[in-house]
Amino acid sequence: MNAPGTPPPANITHWSERCDLAAAFRWTARLEMHEAVANHFSLAVNDDGTRFLMNPNARHFALIRASELLEIDAGDPETLNRPDAPDPTAWGLHGAIHRACPQARCVMHVHSIHATVLASLADSRLPPVDQNSAMFFNRHVVDSGYGGMAFEDEGARCARLLASPKIKTMIMGNHGVLVIGETVAETFNRLYYFERAAETYIRALQTDRPLRVLPDEIAEKTAQEWEDYPVDTAAAHLRDLREILDREGSDYAS
Repeated sequence: MNAPGTPPPANITHWSERCDLAAAFRWTARLEMHEAVANHFSLAVNDDGTRFLMNPNARHFALIRASELLEIDAGDPETLNRPDAPDPTAWGLHGAIHRACPQARCVMHVHSIHATVLASLADSRLPPVDQNSAMFFNRHVVDSGYGGMAFEDEGARCARLLASPKIKTMIMGNHGVLVIGETVAETFNRLYYFERAAETYIRALQTDRPLRVLPDEIAEKTAQEWEDYPVDTAAAHLRDLREILDREGSDYAS
């Protein structure tokens, strides 16, 4: 799906995937879920998931274009020596996940406000207090072993926490949140809903009133209903965000 009238530039592969990822960067910035020129998204482009697209080093999400996304080989030990080397913590975290977790086709990591507030609590679990938070019931893991910035050893440790195929969201204690999925649309939609769910929970805590937590069986039923929903709302979400950007004349797909 290209922007109207925008052909892929010569010698650039995976154009549709690049445009989806660039749109996700732009919308994440619009939602103020970015952090300066930090944080990273990646998307696998080969069968085993070890080659991936990622944002260039120190580039603001609101400026990222499809053509400038890096293509990186997770097995290349010389990655940080290339002229357009990625951020070393992005390489440490995303490289480790794409090497170890083939189910993580797309990886999105941010320090969004409400997810990071949740990650700062002594108990960083997200309880099922509403329909959105029930989406993550038994489908998130809390990393309680923060060991510093995500260089290669820390990235490898984090990757091990995603071993279960059921886990699609990692609340990174003292850090932020990381979500995975099969496509840009699925992963961005999960990131969006996690931030919304975290905000609802944090605001509910601020009332200092008792929480109405769903019973486990209803929370699991709701989570499964989210997964089995008969309409691909994630694809529709990204499709419409791209249409909004296109109508505004955005250069994300260039």
